[in-house]
Amino acid sequence: MVTRRQFGLGALAMGVLGTAQTGMVHTGTARASAGHDYTARETFDLFERAFHESGAVGQPTDNNEHGGLAWGQSYVLAGFIRMYEAYRDTHYLDRLVTNIDLVLGNRDSERDVADYRGESLPAWRAMHPYTVGIAELKDSTGRPVLEVRSSLSYADLTTATVRAGSTGDRFTLEVRNSRNDAVATFTDLSMDPGSPDYAVRKILDAYPTPTQVTARDLHEEGTAPPVQGATRLVSQPVIFAVHTGMITYPIASFARIVMRTPKLHADPRYRAKAAEYLEAAKAAAAVHDREWRQGDDGGGHLAWVKGTPLAYDGTEMPTNQFLALGLTYAEIAAATGDPAYADRARRMARTFARELRTDADDAYTWSYWPSFGATYRGFAAADGISEFTPSGRGAKQIEDLSHGAIDAEFAALAFRHGLGFKGADMARFARTYSKNMATTDPDGVPTTFLRVDGTGGLASAGQYLQAPRWMAVAQWDRVVFDHSRSIYEARALEPSQGSHIAGVAYLNWQARRQE
Repeated sequence: MVTRRQFGLGALAMGVLGTAQTGMVHTGTARASAGHDYTARETFDLFERAFHESGAVGQPTDNNEHGGLAWGQSYVLAGFIRMYEAYRDTHYLDRLVTNIDLVLGNRDSERDVADYRGESLPAWRAMHPYTVGIAELKDSTGRPVLEVRSSLSYADLTTATVRAGSTGDRFTLEVRNSRNDAVATFTDLSMDPGSPDYAVRKILDAYPTPTQVTARDLHEEGTAPPVQGATRLVSQPVIFAVHTGMITYPIASFARIVMRTPKLHADPRYRAKAAEYLEAAKAAAAVHDREWRQGDDGGGHLAWVKGTPLAYDGTEMPTNQFLALGLTYAEIAAATGDPAYADRARRMARTFARELRTDADDAYTWSYWPSFGATYRGFAAADGISEFTPSGRGAKQIEDLSHGAIDAEFAALAFRHGLGFKGADMARFARTYSKNMATTDPDGVPTTFLRVDGTGGLASAGQYLQAPRWMAVAQWDRVVFDHSRSIYEARALEPSQGSHIAGVAYLNWQARRQE
């Protein structure tokens, strides 16, 4: 296996590439004939058409209940942006108009659906598999008495089952998730707040259990137990800042391109669409104003409001999740010059910059959760930080390749728009990929390590096929482009999801920038 430090001097640098399917080695035109040219617009156009004809998850007509727009169509939209920037062909702007109009038609406010607070907002809610599942258990009169919650992923595959206790006023509660057969059982509970076996307190004291259960008393004056039987938990609708950012980033990019390109801005259709999309991006971003946090140190980030039905409510969002919305802030600032959006983007850039550490190869590394946050540090139930995750032991894992691509994209965009970072920073981000993550597997096939510091072992396909999304920093190190392209070529990849479509667009974009 070629190490991450040896890759740039290894097989790829000599123009040799092994294929994952056959182990054969192809060079020059032989390599191209073995698969697709991932830097050709014809390849992108072919794959983009095939994706939309396939009906695969992530179509512009999808809603975002299960993240299909955020982690599918958003990448296709970003791909169209990169293809326009690569070729300056308005065909890609027209494709954007078609798809963005459909995506905007699936906002909650257009579909007349609401989030967990009952508010129908101009953004896109999500539920399964991301949010807390809740079940209301009722007594023999039909009155709700106990709310059972699970913050485990795929919580709506969880069932709360009530069985008889040792006496008529006692009960046993089993909470089981069918996806992984995780189960938590609480025996001989009471609904009497004065009892040492009071259900809410006993469940809290047992946290964390395999199904991450918490509970809330819905009738504190009563002591009647819930009736026996099984009740399915229901995932609650939440609008995630990371989803809003991923979806609105290319929408705001369209507005920025049109508003800053005189020829496009002179076209009434593009001008009208740019104005419409700009307002849509602003409205969606504003949904998260209540999550914005800033300090006297010049930094800024997003945190989940306590009581939001998701794991780690009340804590700071992961770096990639708040920077995703930062991409939209930066594009709105570039499109309009609005100092409020510029200030938020700059503050996020400062916060992210403080998280970065330089390793022995002068490459950046950083953690998935911000190191100043409660989730990273850990917290106790007595701290009262989180409703659905009462305590945390500290989550200090290093950022991974795929989520790190969002972070690097934000840093590069902030640099391009004069909102933060310098050229030396871009070079360090590029080395994060070329020195820490780029490698080959034992058969010599190009792949990556999982995490931005080169740890975590060889990445799965869900990670290494995201490599081209690091193109935002590729101009500072040619290996980023060459290695990312080689990953697709070695597998003769035929994209089946939106992020792969974006990957081909990014390779086209960078190839044109290198000409």
